[in-house]
Formats: sequence, structure tokens, C-alpha cells
Amino acid sequence: MGKQDIMHEILPNGKGVWVPIDHGVTDFPCEGLEDIENTINSLIAGKVNVIVAHKGVVDMFSHLCEGTNTNMIAHLSASTRHGGKNHSNKVLVGDVDEAIMRGAVGVSCQVNIGSKKEAAMLERMGHITTEAYLNDVPVLGMVYVRGENVNIMKSDSTNGYAHAARIAFELGCDAAKTVWTGDRDSFSKICRAAPIPLLVAGGPSTGNSEEILTMVKESIEAGGSGVCMGRQIFAHQNVSAISKAIGMIVHDNATVKEAMEKYSL
Repeated sequence: MGKQDIMHEILPNGKGVWVPIDHGVTDFPCEGLEDIENTINSLIAGKVNVIVAHKGVVDMFSHLCEGTNTNMIAHLSASTRHGGKNHSNKVLVGDVDEAIMRGAVGVSCQVNIGSKKEAAMLERMGHITTEAYLNDVPVLGMVYVRGENVNIMKSDSTNGYAHAARIAFELGCDAAKTVWTGDRDSFSKICRAAPIPLLVAGGPSTGNSEEILTMVKESIEAGGSGVCMGRQIFAHQNVSAISKAIGMIVHDNATVKEAMEKYSL
């Protein structure tokens, strides 16, 4: 199956519910990831399109996705909370060939623009997108605006995230994770910055289903292509229900009220 076929499967009709669960490398213990097999099964039951995980998790649990609507993407970037001054320097911990052999259908790579190690991370992303292109495999770009050298233009209401999305696109990513800027006008500027699917992140877990679903709805209406949302989903008290509710908004254009009532949130 080539990249375009994979993209149609993981972003049906151009929209997707993607859930990164790579947080255990950066921080652990991590609420919602203590029993990772149970969480993965709950996400599959919630009919998410993609689970983004590190290669060891993909290797051990990707078989659970067989015969379902869920696929796994391998995240190839890593750092930990113990990295001190280098904690924002995301190094590569795998490659495309290995990820596919372990059961992934695509790969993910992270860059923190504004970090002292920005140049090295850009180079790593370029390496991964080249390797993925040669193997006909899709790449998710996680480009964050974080670091001591961040330099936001005065006229930039997106706080650098339009630039981040543009970087992911221009370096060859097929989809990118971005952040909700707080209003539709500024988020729409991010979506116009790159002609690839942009998936909104969720941030720290709040447990507030209505707030989560409202943000998802507004991001879709502003031009977003769905979510790449971790803690708001996998740390939720009902993982399958919040996953299905988000999917109802992303794929079926449901209202927040309809989704909440349907899944008793």
C-alpha cells in the first residue's frame, strides 16, 4: 500500500482523529498510560484513526489494530525531562524502515523552533522526510514554538504557529500537528499557511469534555483537519466515549451538544 492509499485510510475524507501516546518517554508516570495496552484497546474501541507511539509500543501492540479502523504511526523523536539544558533537543531514535517493519504505517518527527538545537532538529526532520519519500511512507510533523530563541513577529497573531505549520509543509511532511490559538480568526491563519492537513493538539488534560469538544468544533470550522490530541483523550475518564464524540464532530459534522448527548459526556 502506497502513501496515498495510507493517507486515505488514516485521514478518511481528509479528516482524522489521531492520538499521540508517546508521552511516556518524556515523562513517566503519566496518567492514562500506566496500563498502555488497556489504553490502546480503548482508543481502538473509540475508532480513532491513528495512534502515534514510540517504536517499542508499536512493535508490541500494533497487532491489536489488525482488522480495525485504527493504524499506528511511529514517533521517531525523543528527549526526557532529565535532559537539563538539552531537554528540548529532540533526537532521532529510529528510522523509517525499522518503523514499518515494527508495524507502523507512517512516521512522526518533532522540531522545536526557537530551541538552541533548532538547526539540528530541522536537519533530522529533513532526513526523515527524505527517507519516507523514498519509501512512499507518510510523515507527521510535530513543529512546536518553544525555546529561548523564539522570535515572534509583532503582526503574528498565531504566535509563530503559522510559521511552524509552514516549516512542516516545506520540509516535506504530509500532515502536521498544531495548537489552538484561542480563536477562529488566528487559527484560520495557521490553516492557510500550509496546504497539508493540520491537526489540533489538546494540551494538558482538563477532563472538561465540553471544552475539549468545543475547541475541536471551532478548529474544524476554521479550516482544521481534525485532532492530534493526547492527554485530553488518553487521560480522560472515558477514553472510548471522548474518542467517539470527537470522531462524530470531525467526521460527521455533529454539534458539540449532539456528540455529548450521544456518548453521555
